Amino acid sequence: VTEEDTCSQFLIPQSEIGKNRAKSSLERTQQLNPMVEVTADDSDPRDKPDSYFSEFDVICATCCSSSLLTRIDKICADKNVKFFAGDVFGYYGYMFSDLGEHEYAEEVPKPKEKKSDSDEPSPKKVKDHETVIVKKNATFTRLQHALDVDWTTDKNSKKIRRTPNTYFIMQILLKFMEQNGRRVALGSREDDIVVLNNIRNTVLEDMKLNDSVVSKEFSSYCFAELSPVCAIVGGVIGQEIIKAVSQRDSPHNNFFFYNGVNGEGLVDKIG
Repeated sequence: VTEEDTCSQFLIPQSEIGKNRAKSSLERTQQLNPMVEVTADDSDPRDKPDSYFSEFDVICATCCSSSLLTRIDKICADKNVKFFAGDVFGYYGYMFSDLGEHEYAEEVPKPKEKKSDSDEPSPKKVKDHETVIVKKNATFTRLQHALDVDWTTDKNSKKIRRTPNTYFIMQILLKFMEQNGRRVALGSREDDIVVLNNIRNTVLEDMKLNDSVVSKEFSSYCFAELSPVCAIVGGVIGQEIIKAVSQRDSPHNNFFFYNGVNGEGLVDKIG
């Protein structure tokens, strides 16, 4: 638990600084719903065997490196476990979902009956908002595939303008975590900004993208976990998990991006 953690959420008391974040959040999390048993595991998820992740119906991984996320997603796909990932970096946040082959029910307007040609008087008007439940299917892609998109192909190059730039910012921040073994931090802000901009140049060059896709100014907005952004991204993740488990309503397939600088929240299918 750090000072930044106490500013981004309400589950950790100030007195818990320096302790394990999961265990420090347990008491207040449990109070939110006494009917649910909440437990905290303070071991490193990187050390968990594959069999550990197959024990769940749904896994939501946050604040993890891309290598750990893709590993867990692969295990979940192989074991038919629904997978979610998410994170918040300052003004930016994202959610990713991989539900595999997902079947769900959706409420849609009931088709209107054809008008009769007979001279018989029409029956009493039925309510216009009558609906029916229909079954639908959605196919999701693996996280690794979504991260490894080739933007030089004709098909994908046409999508760049419509793709939220937060996707590319997410790629830069995940690359930072992978290379440095930590998140960007306020304590090393000036140095981290330099590193972020260097990674930005490398990522855009590797993807054969124009510099204008992500401006250098983005690096100034990536620090701390801002509580309003956490509330928005966390709310979307919670909503999507409920929809996935209940198999009701159309799921976000497969990314949700929030850009607090522009005040935009966008859903996009990538990969």
